[in-house]
Amino acid sequence: MDKISWQGGALVAPVPSVMVSLGDMEKSNIITVAWCGITNTIPPKTYISIRPSRYSFDILKEKMEFVINLTPASLAKKADFCGMHTGRRVDKFSKCGFTKEKASKIDAPMISECPISIECKVTDIIPLGSHHMFLADILAVNVEKSLLEGEKLCINRAHLCAFAHGEYYKLGERIGKFGFSVKKKKMPSKSAKK
Repeated sequence: MDKISWQGGALVAPVPSVMVSLGDMEKSNIITVAWCGITNTIPPKTYISIRPSRYSFDILKEKMEFVINLTPASLAKKADFCGMHTGRRVDKFSKCGFTKEKASKIDAPMISECPISIECKVTDIIPLGSHHMFLADILAVNVEKSLLEGEKLCINRAHLCAFAHGEYYKLGERIGKFGFSVKKKKMPSKSAKK
């Protein structure tokens, strides 16, 4: 491939476009975050990165907990709205018609309309420059029952959206499964050869 080289910048894509809810059931806010991901498996840890100038920053520093609500493509416009307006002036739950749902382990509300909500407790705040990273333990994962097949999570049914270089995308079809590149081919059974 013929590539050109640009100066280093924030271009890892796609990334999840999630709505982070914080505060409590009485006074809460939603902030849309793309700087979000997993940092560790055991114990399960995640992070979100937020600018100190954001309204949610002080709420998060005070409460030290949040919910990552995975955003289905059907809610991309509302997620964008939550990222474009400040909670200082707008009640985003009310304006977007979202329902606050009580979380199982923390005080921050979940967004009922999101199919997966991840409850998080902040363990560290790491200043990085334009953003501070809130490193957190994952205390609970709440999954809409329609996404389950027995105990298996069928995340494709959630129709999640992603964010890439200023644009939202609906995630598409599955193209493989972890380990599919090394999976051994099944040999035909002896009865099939006859």
